[in-house]
Amino acid sequence: MTYQEIIERIESLPVEEQDDLFELIRKRRSPQSGGYANEQRRTEIAKEGERLRQAVKMGTAKSFDNVEDLKSYLFADDEE
Repeated sequence: MTYQEIIERIESLPVEEQDDLFELIRKRRSPQSGGYANEQRRTEIAKEGERLRQAVKMGTAKSFDNVEDLKSYLFADDEE
């Protein structure tokens, strides 16, 4: 089924059913729902965690004494 066919089928539904479908999709994509978007975000966080773990292991991870120092480091590229 093509994308256009899906749209046409959705448009052929009664308005109430379209609304129900949109609500279902919205809920499944919501991080609170535990749906696909949430699973995808967990995967991204896990990858970032692994990168951080490797940086700490290799001694290349940065350390900051406070949040202001971290902010300065993060936004230093924006100022240049």
